[in-house]
Amino acid sequence: MKIRLAQTKDIKQLIQMRWDFTIEHDESKRNASFEDFEKECHSFLEGAINGNQWFIWVVEEDEKVVSHIYIELIQKVPRPGRVTYPFAYMTNVYTVPAYRGKGVGSELLSYINKWIEENNYEFVIVWPSDEAINYYKKNGYKHCTEPMEYFPG
Repeated sequence: MKIRLAQTKDIKQLIQMRWDFTIEHDESKRNASFEDFEKECHSFLEGAINGNQWFIWVVEEDEKVVSHIYIELIQKVPRPGRVTYPFAYMTNVYTVPAYRGKGVGSELLSYINKWIEENNYEFVIVWPSDEAINYYKKNGYKHCTEPMEYFPG
């Protein structure tokens, strides 16, 4: 298995994985238009892969993406007296069902944790599902209270 950043050749697989991930957690989305989703997701992924704000890490086996984690860097406003580093927002953490429970996701997360440290990012934030809390805990993450949210209109 190989851990690497996603490339444009991965877009079709990443779109399908995002679809599968969503359906797995919300069966009612199955009736959504795959064509509309594919168009929007393709545009997002192209920009993310070719930009410098998103880092999509994948685990590849035999040219098939079997796991991925998306990281968005959030720039912070500088503060006097210290160097300001961005923090990382982690989302869309997914491993295809056939590879779950085999350490693939934990290996990818460990790789990303080292990358976070090497690049001096201040911290990582992730909103796990209830089922994923133990996965993050066993990989060094601390469960904290929910942030405040505002939903307009």
